[in-house]
Amino acid sequence: MEMMSGAAMVVRTLKDIGVKHVFGYPGGAVLDIYDALYAQTDVEHVLVRHEQAAAHMADGYARSTGLTGTVLVTSGPGATNTLTGIATAYMDSIPMVILSGQVPSMHIGEDAFQETDMVGCSRPIVKHSFLVKRAIDIPEAIAKAFYIASTGRPGPVVVDLPKDIVNVLEEHPYVFPTDVTMRSYNPTLKGHNKQIKKAVSTLLEAKRPIIYVGGGAVISEASSLVTEIAEKLQAPVTSTLMGLGAFSSVHQQFVGMLGMHGRLEANKAMHNADCILALGARFDDRVTNNVEKFCPHATIIHVDIDPASISKTIAVHIPVVGSVDKVAEQLLEQMGKVDAKAQKAKLADWWQQISQWRERDCLAYKTDSKLIKPQQVIESLYKHTNGDAYVSSDVGQHQMFAALYYPFAKPRRWINSGGLGTMGFGLPAAMGVQMAHPDAVSAVVTGDGSIQMNIQELATCLQYNLPIKIISLNNRALGMVRQWQDMNYKGRHSHSYMDSMPDFVKLAEAYGHVGIRVTDPADLDDAMARCFAMKDKLVFMDIEIDQNEHVYPMQIKFGAMDDMRLSKTERT
Repeated sequence: MEMMSGAAMVVRTLKDIGVKHVFGYPGGAVLDIYDALYAQTDVEHVLVRHEQAAAHMADGYARSTGLTGTVLVTSGPGATNTLTGIATAYMDSIPMVILSGQVPSMHIGEDAFQETDMVGCSRPIVKHSFLVKRAIDIPEAIAKAFYIASTGRPGPVVVDLPKDIVNVLEEHPYVFPTDVTMRSYNPTLKGHNKQIKKAVSTLLEAKRPIIYVGGGAVISEASSLVTEIAEKLQAPVTSTLMGLGAFSSVHQQFVGMLGMHGRLEANKAMHNADCILALGARFDDRVTNNVEKFCPHATIIHVDIDPASISKTIAVHIPVVGSVDKVAEQLLEQMGKVDAKAQKAKLADWWQQISQWRERDCLAYKTDSKLIKPQQVIESLYKHTNGDAYVSSDVGQHQMFAALYYPFAKPRRWINSGGLGTMGFGLPAAMGVQMAHPDAVSAVVTGDGSIQMNIQELATCLQYNLPIKIISLNNRALGMVRQWQDMNYKGRHSHSYMDSMPDFVKLAEAYGHVGIRVTDPADLDDAMARCFAMKDKLVFMDIEIDQNEHVYPMQIKFGAMDDMRLSKTERT
């Protein structure tokens, strides 16, 4: 029996689980754990400059790999600084384990120095949490945390570690649990056979079917299976913001992203469909618009691993509880051989209607010889990365421009905060991606507002030689806020303009990186080429864009799926 301190157990358990990277920031309650990290080389610790960034880095790491991100922070403010990052992961079902230090057990509840009830603070935004009370329970608690975080509908799990149980002066027997089982936790993976048969029968009878793909298809690694189903059915495919890449955006059957800023043909096809196959999507408000007007002609088949998500906002006709990958296998098996020619002929009128909607070219925009359009920036980014980059984003107009104008052909390449909409997410998320994929291109599309929320992480990038590329769409304003003020508040721009911007080029250089400013449309392509030619350097591109450009299409509030603004003057 190996004997070791609680602190050593924490690190050894992480190693035995297979963790390679931990993102964190030290403090008094976790110094014993940091000393244990110092004594080994198997688990690399990444020192951030703010604990929120540690959570976002772990998040980006998890989204791009499918692994569970790991965070280590001290008690009190160290722990509470991670809450925004935890909520971000929770909303998007991202597996993460947060190891938080806590004051000694005997002082819990006494308002001791840097004491916060982390379990209580995080309860609404975690999948589960543990307050570990004995050193010998550390391996089991951490192993369970990783199991819960990564299975079923993934999510963040907090493990709170009082300082006395990680004391380096006390040794205890170390026993790593080789098999983690929990009687009360048994996620359903396969769908009910009766429901599968009913779903397949409905799909094969449909004349206007559509496949609606969400983030669950990415999480469950179901991309190839979704593609096989779509090609068998010859059906159009649309995607949520979180599902982009699960079905290739350059596939001829892809009709684009749907929802608030979805493409015209995607929203039109959803509204007029007679059968919807929803795979790992949760019918959130950024998709449905007015739920009372949502897809009135459709029989809805909803596949989701979380039974609580089914019929939560939209009543569905054929619910299937299960993991998208497992259910997709069942659907394909039940379908058997499908006559592709007959299926294509049956849907010919449906595709002809979709082609007419596509002809409107809802993403067309007017260029300007003097002003850089944000759409141009994303198109240039796509061109100079050959569509093969990992693209992280912050939240706002730039996020929507990236989602609409950068076609994602593979899953796990689009890294963004969809559910919580967290400004400041993009930079640290892109850093986490780069740590996970050191030889890949990791770019972040951001705005002049968002980038300043965690800009201190430029120091972390220098320390760990992370050559990410920052594409900042600078419109000297909070762009999406200003757009809503233009549309709904008669142009009253209350606190949406930012009048004291730093010189981002000099700021990047002050942190030891390369800064490039672009103000002329004629210079954009050459500047983008220079940026991506510097493969071993972080490059900050400060691109001044047209301040008055809006993101379109955009759903009209309280309308149906296909009630949309197509420009500042045109509506459907």
